[in-house]
Amino acid sequence: MPTALSPITPILKLPVCVLGVRWAESAIEEILFLPPGTPLQATQHALGDLFHREIAHYLAQPEYVMTLPLLKRGTAFQNRVWAEISATPAGRTCTYGDIAQRLDSAPRAVGQACGANPFPVVVPCHRVVGKQSLGGFAKQTTDWLIQTKQWLLAREAGN
Repeated sequence: MPTALSPITPILKLPVCVLGVRWAESAIEEILFLPPGTPLQATQHALGDLFHREIAHYLAQPEYVMTLPLLKRGTAFQNRVWAEISATPAGRTCTYGDIAQRLDSAPRAVGQACGANPFPVVVPCHRVVGKQSLGGFAKQTTDWLIQTKQWLLAREAGN
């Protein structure tokens, strides 16, 4: 039986969305993109300040590699995909097909692993695009989520 997830704490406003966090006792359980206008909540979690600092470093220097404690999740395949995504430098993109080829897999399976990524921004799934389009983001094609992907890519490219 799966364990219950902790509540989402909307913690940080970005120009295109709000970042929400699910906290485990001594790690981050999940990072979520929430719709713009979601009201922020203060957090008393011990990792709250660290989360803010790490995201601020990344926003100032997109090549910064965050060192947040993350709750280990995912299948062996998902973790391989997430490792490949994490190896993609800021300011660059790769396609679902590129990753699939490196892992001897299929682009659709890579897309599903991207959609299951519990730590977007830290594991930069926004850097993975379709062969002929931007692709989806966070298992969605909702306007504000696609705008979030575009904003992250533009920010990393220095625009």
